[in-house]
Amino acid sequence: MIRFGPAGIPLSCKGRTLKDGVEDVHNLSLSALEIQMVRATTRRRYPEDDELGLLLREVTEDFAIEAYRDDGILPPDEPLDEEDELVCFQSGITESFGELDGVGRMAKRLDVEMSIHAPYYMDLGSNSDLTADCMDSVRYAGIIIDALGGGIVATNLGLYTGRLPEEDIDANIYENVSDLMDWWQEAGLRPKLGVEVTGQPSVFGSLDQVLDLCSSIDGLVPVINFPHHHSRTGGSLVEAEDFEDLIKQIEPYYSGSGIYMAFSGVEHADGCERKLTPIKKGDLRFEPLAETLCEIQPDATVISCSPLLEHDAMYMRLINERVLSKRVARSIKERRKAEAAATEE
Repeated sequence: MIRFGPAGIPLSCKGRTLKDGVEDVHNLSLSALEIQMVRATTRRRYPEDDELGLLLREVTEDFAIEAYRDDGILPPDEPLDEEDELVCFQSGITESFGELDGVGRMAKRLDVEMSIHAPYYMDLGSNSDLTADCMDSVRYAGIIIDALGGGIVATNLGLYTGRLPEEDIDANIYENVSDLMDWWQEAGLRPKLGVEVTGQPSVFGSLDQVLDLCSSIDGLVPVINFPHHHSRTGGSLVEAEDFEDLIKQIEPYYSGSGIYMAFSGVEHADGCERKLTPIKKGDLRFEPLAETLCEIQPDATVISCSPLLEHDAMYMRLINERVLSKRVARSIKERRKAEAAATEE
């Protein structure tokens, strides 16, 4: 099955809540929604008197995503004590963490596959104070999408800033991502952690870097952002075979689960992405990808990261259906022709 959906709540959605977004995606005949975790700013507080004895997911006054007791993370099924310290989002995905379960069940009922993208500015390579915050952002994204019953967290990893040699940044990224995956598995999170191919050489995330990282650390999967890869490789995605080669390189990492991709138009120059554009602009065309998807028929999700969001998600779904219909019609025509020839004989 090929799923299409927008990177964020649809622009046409009158309500701006996650619940509204899921319903709107379904009403647009789309079947995927990537949550944009734009900021992960948190504050800490102690439980109110009426929150003592509650589970973290039962706190309704804030989006409390984690609690600490004696410098350790409180298990989610442990009741809150007055000395526990709550970690609360300043701006949550929903009003409270407990609401995620209901939204997730609704998404399942409407057949909308949920995913999340961690904040786009990430720094897992400098080992500065910011690095710890970025690792927390990825952890929180994993907790959120797990509560929603979603499939994957997509993230970037870091910049080459010049303050450290590139090989040191790479080594820090490998170590920090390995630590993240150790925590991921200990926490029992079900979604995949996906590392996205990036669009600029100054950012860790060429196809080779992503595949090498995913080969080195169990549980990681590569996320192919086609406009990013197209930009980094000087406009390499032209024919259906170019897309097929790319998909076949990432497919083995998913171990039977659906592969995860993103698409939009793009402006690029000198091996560097300039900006994402609507699909009909630029030299990156969706039709060859649709030909590939109809040929190899992978289980996949294609997210529209175009500025037009749901409009281009629907456009991709329409083009994919059109290509598939033509292939079916051609197959029927060839079969009838063969049957007629056999009858004449």
